[in-house]
Amino acid sequence: MTIDNIVGFIACAYSGTIRGMTRDSKANERMRQQEELNTERRSQLLGLQYLDVRQILKNLPMVEGYMTVAEMYKSLMVPLLAPATDQNLTFGITINTPQPTVRKMREAHRDLNIDFYLISDASFKDIMLRYDPPKEVHYDDVKIASEGDSATIAAVSHTLETVTSDDLLNYLVMQAYALNASDIHVEPQRLDVRIRFRVDGALHPVANITHDKYRVVLASLASRANISFAASDAQTGHLTQEVTRPDGKRDILNMRIETVPTVHGQDAVIRLFNFDESLLNLDQLGLTQAERKEFSDIISHPHGMVMVVGPTGSGKSTTLYSIINSLNETSRKILTLEDPVEYSIPGISQIPVTTQDGDSFADKLRAVLRLDPDVVMIGEIRDVDTAKTAVQASITGHLVLTTFHANSAATALSRMIDMIGINPIFSTAIRLIIGQRLVRRLDDNAKEAYEPDEPTKKWLRSVIETMPASAPPIDVNNLTLYRPVPTPENPFGYKGRIVLMEQMIITEEIQKFLRGESATEGSEIIEKTAIGQGMMTLLQQGVARALNGETTIEEVNRVI
Repeated sequence: MTIDNIVGFIACAYSGTIRGMTRDSKANERMRQQEELNTERRSQLLGLQYLDVRQILKNLPMVEGYMTVAEMYKSLMVPLLAPATDQNLTFGITINTPQPTVRKMREAHRDLNIDFYLISDASFKDIMLRYDPPKEVHYDDVKIASEGDSATIAAVSHTLETVTSDDLLNYLVMQAYALNASDIHVEPQRLDVRIRFRVDGALHPVANITHDKYRVVLASLASRANISFAASDAQTGHLTQEVTRPDGKRDILNMRIETVPTVHGQDAVIRLFNFDESLLNLDQLGLTQAERKEFSDIISHPHGMVMVVGPTGSGKSTTLYSIINSLNETSRKILTLEDPVEYSIPGISQIPVTTQDGDSFADKLRAVLRLDPDVVMIGEIRDVDTAKTAVQASITGHLVLTTFHANSAATALSRMIDMIGINPIFSTAIRLIIGQRLVRRLDDNAKEAYEPDEPTKKWLRSVIETMPASAPPIDVNNLTLYRPVPTPENPFGYKGRIVLMEQMIITEEIQKFLRGESATEGSEIIEKTAIGQGMMTLLQQGVARALNGETTIEEVNRVI
């Protein structure tokens, strides 16, 4: 068989191979195409046959016995076809292959018909990957150490020191992803640099690396996230990495990088936006049937504002994505403004807002409102301009979903009025405020029940007494709590997290507080009014979940 025979077997045209490529891959392919054109021109000047191996690479046989791998690298020559019945021996050479080597090859095989094809340097490298494939390096997986387990930390530290510079950042990200961590913390200290992962909301020490390895991580972050670590102020960057999900599918993981200079170097946090689409479901929020009905009625309304409040890492974005996912129908136009876009949802127009580059949520919001959306999600209300624009949009035929930093639903109202002043429009625009926290879930296979002491019982009863009449009944004379029991399979006793959520429906009675002069200092009375109308507070939700064995009372107190 000849090279021409192999080329003839290729049925698809070259132009068809570039369909579906990303922008970067198309740019790389254009550079490769230019290299092939240059090589073809040189072959004509030299009187040689030219070969583009891209289309036939997978059909080329492995030719053994004529050259060693070392000889191929040294001479920049590679065998393409071995003699069969036609006594033809074919080699690929590059523009830099020494001519004496070509002559020696002819002399060594005088009994064969030898053909030489000029190939590009890139083609030579592609072929050599078949003769000399890169050795696959396997590193040990990261394990989270339990408290006082210095041996595991030492073992992981040793592994990180052996990871190559090119692989270190990718390795850390992949290990954090595999452990379902939400953050990677890189914290320089005087003697070494501590690596910690946040798993299920709690930070766990993973390893201590040298400052030399730390500089490798910083260099990778600087080049990939467009961050300058010579800066003397805090910086924000973004990067992406391809990951393999548990079901085997490949996906793009979005990450946000936050850095701040410290005495011993840049403290960096890599936040992983690791969303599982199956979890973007309102049924996963743990609402009662009555709460779910009220919730669904409000988000199905064509206009108004729904606000999700809580600190960073409380699951606000996941709740908003769940709402959007439930509203994602062909009859609705949904737009999001995010800094950054954390998770891609098909059927929704998601618009990045890069505030560090001068973008603002308010300006982007005014622009997208001209696109006549039905639903708009604003990543976060951070300033007065955005707040007023969002309020205006919510009363002009748009459902506005947004997040806001506040401790609870009631204090969110007070903070908003502090920001925009007494505003009758706001009182009619806001329809629902969700306050939420995430607490670690007890592992059913690693927990035990116990009877709390009398002071704890007294405190539990005081919380239960304030619950609304619509809350599930609790026997105050038979209070049982649960605690984790570490096992070899689960040294912490927790597995996953659950959301605690208070759902404040803005009724006519609550609207009165927003219109009055006492609005800025009425968060307590607003909360009391909402409880009277059936709202369970975050603390009440936490106590109920703890008594139900889903979490511990220590977790509830830690978070709330």
